[in-house]
Amino acid sequence: MKIVEIEQLTKKFDKNIAVDNLDLTIRKGQIFGLLGPNGAGKSTTISVLCGLLKKDSGQIRLFGEEQETHSLEIKQRIGLVPQDIALYSDLSAFENVRFFAGLYGLRGKELDAAANMALEFVGLADKTKDKPGTFSGGMKRRLNIACAIAHKPELIIMDEPTVGIDPQSRNYILKSIKKLNASGCTIIYTSHYMEEVEELCDYISIIDHGKVIAEGTKEQLVSLVSDRKEMRLVVDDASKIDLDALRAISGILVVDVMEGNVLSITSNSEVNNLNAVLEALIGQSVEVMEMNQQTLNLETVFLNLTGRKLRD
Repeated sequence: MKIVEIEQLTKKFDKNIAVDNLDLTIRKGQIFGLLGPNGAGKSTTISVLCGLLKKDSGQIRLFGEEQETHSLEIKQRIGLVPQDIALYSDLSAFENVRFFAGLYGLRGKELDAAANMALEFVGLADKTKDKPGTFSGGMKRRLNIACAIAHKPELIIMDEPTVGIDPQSRNYILKSIKKLNASGCTIIYTSHYMEEVEELCDYISIIDHGKVIAEGTKEQLVSLVSDRKEMRLVVDDASKIDLDALRAISGILVVDVMEGNVLSITSNSEVNNLNAVLEALIGQSVEVMEMNQQTLNLETVFLNLTGRKLRD
């Protein structure tokens, strides 16, 4: 069953085209990864999908219904975990969840039970009376999730739910996402942490400049660059490297400098150009401290398709 059907979606801000004739299909039960560099159109797509922004053109069907003609009913079946924490600092954790769940029509004892259940699910059952101002960043993120799931939505949209938090809270949230999916929820997930996408998502769409540039399972996406190889070289001082000179070497496709003086080079697998790379670095007085061949993964795919790392 198709939960989300987007056809030829376009959204402009003045002359800037944020979403450009975008097509997406999300099926029931998927954890759907939506990836793209900053400014690719992810957040705009999510805002239009949730009814927070009006589209300029295109069609959106949710749960088989036209979004515009069944707006209220559709919103009641969606939960949104926004990238920016949306909580009321003067309300307790319980009051925050109760307020947001009440917006979806829950009342009385049903509302109280739903709020308590959501807080227990995210591991905050002992913090019901505490205010968000006393919480760590990870606890605020978990409370944000509780506010989005108390009404038991069928579709949950999570926009960067683990940004800026500690590893323990991140692991807790990832486990919670898997539990929500196992209970029948369909999830749209965006993140700047590729390892999270690889762990969670069973289908992934990469968008750039408002368009889908590739989509499929992790294995299908990796197969797009199976004719390529990636090398990582640790050097003494990456600032000395003439990147354009390396890019001019036969077979070199992408050259990127990573943290820790690590040089990442993607090359056509059929071209033996290692010696040329080493000679170029020696000629630039760059010392190679360590070198290894990388296994192709989603990060490689993303870098090759967009020319940027996911966290850029």
